[in-house]
Amino acid sequence: MQITVLGAGALGGYFGSRWEKAGADVTFLVREKRAEQLRRNGLKVFSSKGDYTNNKPKVVTDTHQIDHPELVFVSVKGYHLQNTIDDLKILTEKGAYVLPVLNGMEHIPVLQKELGNEAVIPGLSFIMATLDDSGHVIHSSQFHRIIFGMLHDSQKEICSRLENLCGKTDLEAVNSSDSILHELWKKYTFINAFSGITTAVDLPIGPVRENPDTFRIAEQILVEMQRLAGQYGVTVSDKEVEEAKKTLRNLDPEATSSMHQDRRKELPLEVDHLHGGAIRLAKDKGIDVPYLDAIHGMIKPFERI
Repeated sequence: MQITVLGAGALGGYFGSRWEKAGADVTFLVREKRAEQLRRNGLKVFSSKGDYTNNKPKVVTDTHQIDHPELVFVSVKGYHLQNTIDDLKILTEKGAYVLPVLNGMEHIPVLQKELGNEAVIPGLSFIMATLDDSGHVIHSSQFHRIIFGMLHDSQKEICSRLENLCGKTDLEAVNSSDSILHELWKKYTFINAFSGITTAVDLPIGPVRENPDTFRIAEQILVEMQRLAGQYGVTVSDKEVEEAKKTLRNLDPEATSSMHQDRRKELPLEVDHLHGGAIRLAKDKGIDVPYLDAIHGMIKPFERI
């Protein structure tokens, strides 16, 4: 399979490397600075699931250099999405399907409007990884899961081929064509609570749990997101909300969200894409989300975009 990874950060670098090891023809479409780093240092993955080294990854900075793309794996931050549209149009015109694994929901209709409904295959991932100073991937979690699923019959073959490719790796991959929108909303519900509370109070989850009044804010965000999903025809069950609460209670005390990590590093934040997006979706349906509103307002000064 010809796979283009758009955004060779920790996420794109990790999954791209796993697919490459399994025999896929992977091209990393990156900016010049990252291209220079990859050409100089290669791309290494350090992981308890197995290390991998490619001293000469296939790297391009010009979309026109990519021939016969079949799948584009989009792993950029939400605030970079708009900057990818022109490249994605070129790649889809060449026949590629687009698999975005951004958190949130707004990006799906945005991409469908720009690229066509049948070109976009919704997806999401679960992994904790970062880049070291040399641009190599440090995979720090015991999980590396990807979920994807078709929205149109024309996407059935490419989803099946991706499933088969993932079967040649040790990735936990789920072809969830019957429930992909539910999976997206379920993760969106959890990530808005987890990233929201840890970023707003600038603390990992442990101290948040030690203060019931603070932890209650995260719980209420879960409830607001559950109600919001229902307004868009997706049922996040009470049981799933309780499971999300249980996950928050059982995380390592020092565990924190990627958004909180970005705040600590004084990097741009995805607050508009995640929490702002949920607020816009709520406004469109005429429902109030006071806890999301409050968290969004607290984080917004640190956005840096």
